[in-house]
Amino acid sequence: MIFRFPHLAPAVAGLMFLTASAATVAQSADPVAAHSVIPVVRAADLPPEARETLALIRAGGPFPHARDGSVFANRQGLLPLAARGTYREYTVMTPGRKDRGARRIVAVNRVKFYYTEDHYRSFRRIE
Repeated sequence: MIFRFPHLAPAVAGLMFLTASAATVAQSADPVAAHSVIPVVRAADLPPEARETLALIRAGGPFPHARDGSVFANRQGLLPLAARGTYREYTVMTPGRKDRGARRIVAVNRVKFYYTEDHYRSFRRIE
């Protein structure tokens, strides 16, 4: 870029940087746009253990693990932005595993659900 007033070049460059940064932040702060690409899975297409966990969540329990119902903080930022405490996590049993395994259902007020089979690396919204 050729400047007619070279002494203003640093200020103009700084302004261009700030404008570009603000646009990037504005785009990433839009939770609808950022999360409209979460794939969908039908409840009927979930593994049987996930369908069982979903039924327990809707019924309010009882749950097999003490950690079921604990707050999921969404640190990965893969789910829509929400106030702390909005998301709750529940274990989906994995055949052959003695520990909790990687599968979970994350629930919002027991009416909206997300399934992960890779311990929060990806999610599918349950319909």
